[in-house]
Amino acid sequence: MTTFTLILAALIGFEHLTIMLLEMFAGPHTQSQAFDMPFDFVKQPNTRIALANQGIYNGALGLLIISTLFFFSGTTLLTIMRLLMLFVMIVGAYGGLTVTKKIFGLQLLPATIVFILLFL
Repeated sequence: MTTFTLILAALIGFEHLTIMLLEMFAGPHTQSQAFDMPFDFVKQPNTRIALANQGIYNGALGLLIISTLFFFSGTTLLTIMRLLMLFVMIVGAYGGLTVTKKIFGLQLLPATIVFILLFL
């Protein structure tokens, strides 16, 4: 496991923190553009609540990825990071199939690359 791979993993963690910020704090116009959703849908109160709830999960995932880099080392770090990247891959695949295809490139692809690098 190289420093380069760990930096890429940290970037995925920061990506999820950014997604959290968009889901929880961005305005409806920004959210509709970022997530390819109709503006009228995104501005509905129930949608705003659902996006904020989803943001908490993305934030937790991002913090978990980043904190893992500081609290673990060796094979423990490797095992946990593989598990987290697998989780991001599953979430990215589901999001790409159900929300917008760009999630394949923004979440699934980077996590898959790091996942593969963690085995080298």
